[in-house]
Amino acid sequence: MKSGLVSVTFRKLSVLEIVRVASEAGLECIEWGGDIHVPHGDLAAAREAAKLTVDHGLSVSSYGSYLRLGAGGKPSVESVVETAVALGAPTIRVWAGTQNSAEATAEDRATVVEAALQAAELASASGLSISYECHANTLTDTPESAAELYADTLHDAIHSYWQPPNGVGVEEALASLEVTLPRLLNVHAFHWWPDPSTRLPLAEGRDRWIRYLDRIRMAGLQPDVLLEFLPGDDPNLLAVEAATLLELLNA
Repeated sequence: MKSGLVSVTFRKLSVLEIVRVASEAGLECIEWGGDIHVPHGDLAAAREAAKLTVDHGLSVSSYGSYLRLGAGGKPSVESVVETAVALGAPTIRVWAGTQNSAEATAEDRATVVEAALQAAELASASGLSISYECHANTLTDTPESAAELYADTLHDAIHSYWQPPNGVGVEEALASLEVTLPRLLNVHAFHWWPDPSTRLPLAEGRDRWIRYLDRIRMAGLQPDVLLEFLPGDDPNLLAVEAATLLELLNA
């Protein structure tokens, strides 16, 4: 498994500052976000981020596009794919719709499914894939809904991220991981407890993360594991958080 960083962890830092701190912390790859650091359609910014990433001994893990499938409007799938190609990202992180699964109608789900399959076709034509993020207020907000979406969007270019659901115990988190394993490509790593407003050091969730990573290893998978958000969004904590992550990955 590769260790990495999600660039939106440090929205206030420049692309150059991010590659520097990531490299100094001993990380291996970066997911670049489409909201700040590599804006949709800005191919020059994408190419510059790609160059700086490689120049600092890192690789591009993915493009965090924040594209909401089925929402229409901007950014367009075409623009997102074009930007990801310029960035050299192998996969594009996307959100499955605009609402939580409990409120989504059959028509809403069908719209997301159609958009996902179309995006996958467009991405795969350029040698890329798309990856759902298991996120609140999307069709991947529960294991049951995510499983239904995975079944409805069988495509070689559709994968998924996984991250611990907010505010649940380790067994419930493992159950959500189990559903995602057949599609798992990358992981977002953090420790928020008991809710998203309490961002704790990853070391305080070590016992949980040992179990998560052991289950992933048992499945024979090697996802990129990307630090996402630190206590206080403090870049000075990255070295410690990266050391914890590397310890977990090398356990």
